Amino acid sequence: MSAETEELTGHDEVVDTDAPESTDDTDTDTDGTDAAAGETSLVARLEQEGDIAADYLEELLDIADLDGDLDIDVEADRAAVSIVGAELSQLVGSDGKVLEALQELTRLAVYRETGERSRLMLDISGFRADKRSRLTVLGAQTAAQVAESGEPVSLDPMSPFERKIVHDAVAAAGLRSESAGVEPRRYVVVLPADA
Repeated sequence: MSAETEELTGHDEVVDTDAPESTDDTDTDTDGTDAAAGETSLVARLEQEGDIAADYLEELLDIADLDGDLDIDVEADRAAVSIVGAELSQLVGSDGKVLEALQELTRLAVYRETGERSRLMLDISGFRADKRSRLTVLGAQTAAQVAESGEPVSLDPMSPFERKIVHDAVAAAGLRSESAGVEPRRYVVVLPADA
């Protein structure tokens, strides 16, 4: 992927730490009216991204002669589009590689329409939802193992999306984690509380 494409897709915006992201720089009055207006405009912008993405994906499904229902949502300050259908495994690909590529193309389609980078998440046939559940369990189990042994544990290399889920699960268990290594072999290290 070229640096220009990465910049346009927002790929580098995936955060793989457990620090919360700021979603709005609007100053707030003491009554919170500016915050509410900023939140409303953010939701409206994310809904627009979802609509653009859904239109783009619907065209792709038509071209590929595949049946699929589209579900648009706003989750964790980003647009989320899910495609569900009878047999869409070819759109997921081996370990989600086709899904990742479709997500990047969809983000580019949104950028083309809005002129703004998108952090849109795409899921197909529940692939990401299942992976999120499995990685949350992995993070919690690894945190329990580290809490018991007092020794750090390194996990297998993961994508930024996967690492973020593990970081969140470890933080929820009250421990600390960090990413180490260099892409595409970057991985999570779960650290004991006293480290």
